[in-house]
Amino acid sequence: MAIEYTWTIANCEHDIATGGINVVHWRCSGVDGDHTASSYGTVGLTPDPSESDFTAYADVTEAMAQTWVWENVSQDDTEAAIAAKIDKLQNPTEASGNPWAA
Repeated sequence: MAIEYTWTIANCEHDIATGGINVVHWRCSGVDGDHTASSYGTVGLTPDPSESDFTAYADVTEAMAQTWVWENVSQDDTEAAIAAKIDKLQNPTEASGNPWAA
């Protein structure tokens, strides 16, 4: 089965005076059958209201915020790390417990 990845924006921190988004909190989750793994991070931004491509907080879409994340975070590397976590869940190499309690 192939891993299904979902990227979401958890939160955006913004400057009230300018409406510029300073920090984007993101999460990528991967699901393969009964196994799930995820990664969470933040991206710091330096919005400049005087720039022609500036978008104020009220006008930002999730797709725009996701683009900003992908400009700073490797989608391929993030998904590969999640795939490795899922592989470890599917094919464990370590276990824990007490042998006398089995």
